[in-house]
Amino acid sequence: MTESPRPSYIAAAIAAAVMFLLYFATIAPSTWMWDTGEYMAAVKVLGLPHPPGNPLFVLLANAFAQLPLPGSYAQHINTLAALTSAAAAGIWFLVTERIVSSWLEEKWQRVTVASLGTLIGGTAFTVWNQSVVNEKVYTVSLLFFAIVSWLTLTWMDDSRGPRANRKLLLILYLLGLGYTNHPAGFLALPAVGIAVVAMRWRILLDWRLAGKGVALLALGLTPFLFEPIRSAHFPIINEGETTGCATQIGLDCTLSKLTRERLMYNINREQYGDKLERFAPYTAQVSMWWMYFKWQWIRDAYNERAGLQAILATLFLSLGMLGGYVHWKRSRKTFVYFGPLMFTLTLALIYYMNFKYGWSQSPELGDSVIREVRDRDYFYLWSFSAWGIWVAVGLGYVWSSAARSFQRTDETRRPWMLTAPILLVAMIPLAANYRAVDRRGDTFTRDFAADVLNSVEPYGIIISNGDNDTFPLWYAQEVEGIRKDVMVVVGMHLNTDWFVRQIIRRPVREYEADKGPEIFRGRTWTKPSGPPLRMTFDEADSIPPYIELREPQLFRKDNIVATVAPGFLDREQLVTLRLIKDTFPERPIYFPLANNARRLGLDRYLLTQGLVERLVDHPIVPATDTVEVGGRFVDVPRTAALWKDYEAPDTLARLGQWVDHASVNVPTTYVWAGQRAREALVKAGERDTAETVLRKMLAVAHATRLPPEYIDALSEAR
Repeated sequence: MTESPRPSYIAAAIAAAVMFLLYFATIAPSTWMWDTGEYMAAVKVLGLPHPPGNPLFVLLANAFAQLPLPGSYAQHINTLAALTSAAAAGIWFLVTERIVSSWLEEKWQRVTVASLGTLIGGTAFTVWNQSVVNEKVYTVSLLFFAIVSWLTLTWMDDSRGPRANRKLLLILYLLGLGYTNHPAGFLALPAVGIAVVAMRWRILLDWRLAGKGVALLALGLTPFLFEPIRSAHFPIINEGETTGCATQIGLDCTLSKLTRERLMYNINREQYGDKLERFAPYTAQVSMWWMYFKWQWIRDAYNERAGLQAILATLFLSLGMLGGYVHWKRSRKTFVYFGPLMFTLTLALIYYMNFKYGWSQSPELGDSVIREVRDRDYFYLWSFSAWGIWVAVGLGYVWSSAARSFQRTDETRRPWMLTAPILLVAMIPLAANYRAVDRRGDTFTRDFAADVLNSVEPYGIIISNGDNDTFPLWYAQEVEGIRKDVMVVVGMHLNTDWFVRQIIRRPVREYEADKGPEIFRGRTWTKPSGPPLRMTFDEADSIPPYIELREPQLFRKDNIVATVAPGFLDREQLVTLRLIKDTFPERPIYFPLANNARRLGLDRYLLTQGLVERLVDHPIVPATDTVEVGGRFVDVPRTAALWKDYEAPDTLARLGQWVDHASVNVPTTYVWAGQRAREALVKAGERDTAETVLRKMLAVAHATRLPPEYIDALSEAR
């Protein structure tokens, strides 16, 4: 037997196709929470998502989504995630086969173990979850990791061959190109470097080859030029605004010093600050990885099978460590690359990412520690996917050991067949994670966005808080064309200079009455003129980060007289007040139910209408159609009409569960908003509509697993 038999490319392609069919069978038809809506919208308008901008992904996904494929635009982008993840799984098949080729003699044995690696890594929860709804760039990065890994292993097999140098240059180009998809593209670079030193260190002294390598690495980074070029055309999503000019478009602007500074600021993610200090002890950060590792083999979102989860995690950790040991002992050459890669994707990556405590980590510590705003398991997708290779190697070793203990001199396959049930371990993540990752029919986030946007009158402005009450709205507007007339002003972005410039520049988009909700039909809506902020770009840039109020201050706008309490007002609050001053009441202004407007003394001017609060131009007093509930005022007719049309609770009822606890505040908005709406409706005598609201509240309460006593109290209210 040769050390490196011919790779089973056809078998690998079949394995990749099977994984793609699995992903496609569970794929989401629409968007989801967190960054999904932002990236889908950015892809659609060829815009810039948040730093570092991920230009390769935007360009690739925009081109892919235009292919004549079945399904919605969002499903096309989700299909890209499924396709790249499945392709990566197929390449991991080849890597696994190459690793075990040094000690498994028969091809069918190697193909079997390689198939296990594909299945285990591909059905780990985070990998599968990211492969059926494209949150952003991670599966594309996974494909780059896999390609670079396979090219490196084949280079090591023939590091002095006639094409070896070309392959090495290709690897360097792909590393640079992968970086423009996500900074993780460089994570394979240390392992590649170790492989080069181990196999042919003198090549580093070849200055001509080194020069070509640096040039190709730099060439791979050129997609970043897309950012200032596209930013200068001011797309509707233009985060970071990497152009140095406020209005003009041209080469002088693209090459200006300010453009270069803004581009590097964006690429280096300086908007998010530095990470020089440890946000949590390294041991706690490793513990967070372990928590996410436990999720991979059975996603227990409600901690109902914690014991089984720990057992399975221990099993897969042990098999992976055994596989790593067997790899080191029996295929030392491939371990030279893959061992350092696994170290980089685990312990080194944990140290580099320097996360705070995880959102779900160590709940007993409560608020005594600083936490991430969500669980960050997706940053370790590459780790969990590659871990499947070592698990398969370990499982293959156990299988071969068991088979050989039964083997007689005249038997070949029979002992292997008798001991094959051992391999069913590989089916565990497939069976255990299916329900948690199945996204078929999941349109909740899209429906939530439509519910919010349709709560706003034509040409209204809604000042959102952040990611989860903003990105779904972007998706609904830019991808599905729902209520583009509504201006979404992102509260947390108001603290940046670039977003304020974009508000000034933003055109007023036409209201399409035939596509709007029934409650707004039969009326004439006047299209506003001029920008919502009436200031120059220089004035916008001069707004301070904050001001201090040493005593109460009055804010006046027509009949609005608000008392702003002493303290600090940040840029977001200052711009919010200026927005009210410049554009209200010509354009109606809305806030989410959870908002910062009360900090500005606007309590008496906020009227609840469904899922939003509308700013009104007079102090609110109770009336026939205006009911006070818990110190808040509810517009009964408008709220009743809106709740009858809200779709998201019924969608969630069909899905039956909500897996991501960190974003559970979005679906439960319908519970807390419904509680206020229902009480107001009952007081106003609208009992039929109150019953409809209660039914939708109960559907959400069951799906999000609110405390049983709360659900019982709701049921008794009936």
